[in-house]
Amino acid sequence: MAEQTDAARTVLLTVDDDPGVSRAVARDLRRRYGASYRVVRAESGQSALEALRELKLRGDSVAVLLADYRMPVMNGIEFLERAMDVYPGARRVLLTAYADTGAAIDAINVVDLDHYLLKPWDPPEEKLYPVVDDLLAAWRAGDHRPVPFMKVVGHRWSARSSDVREFLARNQVPYRWYSVEDAEGRRLLAAAGQDGLRLPLVITPDGGVLVEPEAPELAARVGLATTPTADFYDLIVIGGGPAGLGSAVYGASEGLRTVLVERSATGGQAGQSSRIENYLGFPDGVSGAQLTDRARRQATRFGAEILTAREVTGLEVNGAARVVRFADGSAIGAHSVILATGVQYRRLTAEGCAGLTGCGVFYGSALTEAPSCQGHDVFIVGGANSAGQAAMYLSRFATSVTLLVRGADISASMSHYLVQQINEAPNITVRARTEVEAAHGSDRLERLTLRRVDTGEADQVEAQWVFVFIGAAPLTGWLDGSTVRRDGRGFILAGPDLTVDGELPEGWELDRPPYHLETSVPGVFVAGDARAESAKRVASAVGEGAMAVMLVHRYLEQS
Repeated sequence: MAEQTDAARTVLLTVDDDPGVSRAVARDLRRRYGASYRVVRAESGQSALEALRELKLRGDSVAVLLADYRMPVMNGIEFLERAMDVYPGARRVLLTAYADTGAAIDAINVVDLDHYLLKPWDPPEEKLYPVVDDLLAAWRAGDHRPVPFMKVVGHRWSARSSDVREFLARNQVPYRWYSVEDAEGRRLLAAAGQDGLRLPLVITPDGGVLVEPEAPELAARVGLATTPTADFYDLIVIGGGPAGLGSAVYGASEGLRTVLVERSATGGQAGQSSRIENYLGFPDGVSGAQLTDRARRQATRFGAEILTAREVTGLEVNGAARVVRFADGSAIGAHSVILATGVQYRRLTAEGCAGLTGCGVFYGSALTEAPSCQGHDVFIVGGANSAGQAAMYLSRFATSVTLLVRGADISASMSHYLVQQINEAPNITVRARTEVEAAHGSDRLERLTLRRVDTGEADQVEAQWVFVFIGAAPLTGWLDGSTVRRDGRGFILAGPDLTVDGELPEGWELDRPPYHLETSVPGVFVAGDARAESAKRVASAVGEGAMAVMLVHRYLEQS
């Protein structure tokens, strides 16, 4: 376990699996910095990560991370890579022996290493303290103040409360949840002068009170950008999933004035995944939240604007400009647009499901709701990767997880590695050829009626939690009335799919055919899952986002 002292000071964290060395490192650090900083010591990468997560929850700052390279299970480089997701601003130091200097040099590129130190460093006045002094000076030059928590008071089985928690979690805004049925929740309601009839109640770190806030109001109060800084851009990216974030990164890095517009939270469906294990470059897997956070920070570092909680309602052509209209009546224009709106899970049409959404029936909310499933039986509807990833994650909390799939098994639509994991999980069961016929309950889900699709046989099961991961309905309804062509299911047609027998699409005014990802409107491109016949994979979506930017450049050069 990590050793901790005064919680009021900024932290210097050191991790070394050798207890003697660990104590010596902490001793040297406390001797010089103990009066101003809190030194936290850990003896494994895992315990150090747990300490970092606890510090993050409390809103503490971490200035420097010092990790020994040669540790079992999780070496120093692996620890620092994971620690970056918790405290990206902390300065990173690798402690090495002389024989490991090659690994330390390689780590400069892997984890953006700030320094590596050879052990032993006697005397520390010459070999340790000057390095740490410089790192602390660099850290203090940035703004790394602790992020205070939002407080959310609501009812456990309230769809609106669930929506607010989901919004905050997906936008990685720290918050603490208080049930209105608990004493502390009632105290917060009383302090805010509320009677609890209108929930959720959100209390901001500065003491502000929001009652039943909508997403734009909540976004503005937690510091998310909601208003564009300009009226006209080189590129507007609509949608903040992997394709949209990929477009924003490549567009901004290549000098295009870029704005990304997201209606809810960046990451899309991938951002809600507990673990993506087949994405290139992450052999141990990466959570959707981690991948999204890195991509978002990367895009903003290159200068892209990211607008959250802005709903796009229309796309117009005004001469050479492409105009994007918002729900509040405002608009922005650009030379080019990339449509990366992605897809959403299809809703269950079974009787009773609509009224119980957010009250036991959830769509892609596994990460937010998982801790509340502790000790309960959980049902998951769907047989693709997203359902499999949710099943594996929820199995860590729930007593049992049952996958309900219409097909004969899960191997036809799920990656092989996930099928293996599910087959090996002792508390996961697959019910094949089964669908939800009805959901029952008054204020919350209590039972499900399940029906065999081959025999019609039905039975009822007790159920408080069902998570739905079925189908892919494109988020393109807002394009109704535009000249962007879609197929019969609503997916956007692009490139070769727009030409029939070599004929250009109707209304196409240019003397060239549409580029590969270009829609029926010149200068408007599509990337990711919203495109007809797309691969529906994170890697391909990111690739299409990058490719769309290349085609934007080609379009702008010829305009």
